[in-house]
Amino acid sequence: MDFNLTEDRQMLADTLTRFLADQYPVEHRNTVAYAAPFHDPAKWEAMAELGTLFALAPEEAGGMGGTGFDISVVFEALGRQITPEPILGACMASRLLTAAGADQEALLSGATKYAVAISELDAAYELDQIACTATGAGDAYTLSGRKSTVYGGQVADVVLVAARLNGSLALFQVQAADASVTGYAMIDGAGAAELLLDDTPATLLIADAAQALEDAINAGIVALCAEAVGAMDVTHAITVDYLKQRKQFGIPIGKFQVLQHRAVDMLTEIEQARSITIKAAAELGGDEASRYASMAKNLIGRSARLVAEEAIQMHGGIAMTWEYPVSHYAKRLIMLDAQLGDTDYHLSRVMAGNAAA
Repeated sequence: MDFNLTEDRQMLADTLTRFLADQYPVEHRNTVAYAAPFHDPAKWEAMAELGTLFALAPEEAGGMGGTGFDISVVFEALGRQITPEPILGACMASRLLTAAGADQEALLSGATKYAVAISELDAAYELDQIACTATGAGDAYTLSGRKSTVYGGQVADVVLVAARLNGSLALFQVQAADASVTGYAMIDGAGAAELLLDDTPATLLIADAAQALEDAINAGIVALCAEAVGAMDVTHAITVDYLKQRKQFGIPIGKFQVLQHRAVDMLTEIEQARSITIKAAAELGGDEASRYASMAKNLIGRSARLVAEEAIQMHGGIAMTWEYPVSHYAKRLIMLDAQLGDTDYHLSRVMAGNAAA
């Protein structure tokens, strides 16, 4: 496997990384991430103008990428600045619109914000437990039910909703203005929403959508894993820089061998996380995509927690303050585990797959 980025992906990574480093310093990020609408609309438009969203869709759908590696490049750059923009929803929605053969020009240009509503209070991760129902026929459908933790739903113009139709899992498109949307900030910043559907008008996109939804979730997992790798990279770099500057007994604490070993352990975890993310990205869209996505999410959850905790411990009290960036990176790294299935859930999926094999 070639671990080097193609010229186009390297250009995208460099451009997006420079843009975010300039436009999204941690002070600005913290200002917008915790106050409605929990992102920066002006920065969203600027990122769209860079062509960021076009990397999420294949050429036949109007994009310029759409592979797991394209998604990883975008989200690793986002993770380096723990950017709160609602791109996860756009990534998953693009996979679903591609599967439906639907036009997504408005999504890729950034003119229309999309979110994907899959999870429910009693069906956090499992598709076969979804209870939201659809009724109707032809072009006249309505949806009833509640969707929970819709990432980016607080600013979405259009929501793609998974619902039961005649016993099958189908995908519908809903105008956010037609539903009851309650937006809120997540504990680590950025926004999500609760979606209440009560005979809400909807358009059928895919009648048998289980496979398409699984693919969208796998793409979201790859995105989150890449974001975690970017955030871990920066957390490690800040920690090493601190060890070189902070002095104890007249010498930098980075001279102490025990702290050197812990910093190396952090780096080892990051490189393992990077490797499994690359593998999951390579398998996206393939027969074993779900298995490798679960393997990656399980390892990332454990590695991210270790990196976050080690960074805090080696910094001491300063790492817990609002003003110091490590506290926000640590919070994001730990909370990433809760999105699209936590460590324990994905471990159970991997073990179930191994047993079936």
